Amino acid sequence: MASHLLQSPTVAGSLVLSARLKAGLTQRQLADRLGVTQPVVAAYESGRRQPTVPTLMRIVAAAGFDLRLSLAPHDDHDEVLESLEGRRPREEPELKSDSEIWISPAQIGRPISIHQ
Repeated sequence: MASHLLQSPTVAGSLVLSARLKAGLTQRQLADRLGVTQPVVAAYESGRRQPTVPTLMRIVAAAGFDLRLSLAPHDDHDEVLESLEGRRPREEPELKSDSEIWISPAQIGRPISIHQ
C-alpha cells in the first residue's frame, strides 16, 4: 500500500487514494457514496483539487475509515545528527607534536605500531 502513497503529489490525495484502495473501491463507487462524479474523486487523488479537512474526513468515512489527526512534539533527531556530522573532522588532523597520536574509531581495540 505504501507504493500507492507515492502516486499522488499531495497528502490529501494520498489519503483519498489509500482509503479508496484499502476499501477495494473504484473511483466511481467512492463517488457514488459521496454523491459526486468520478472526475471529482480523480481530481482529489491527483492533487488537482484540494479538499478541506471536513471534506477529507467525509471522503475517508465514505470509504469506511476514520481520519484521526494528532499533534506530537517535533522530532529533531535527524537535524541534530546532521549538525553533529558537520562538526566531525573529514580527514585525520595534523599531529601537533611528535608524541601526539590520533586514533580513528576503526583502530580502537587493535594493536598500534609506532614508528619514529
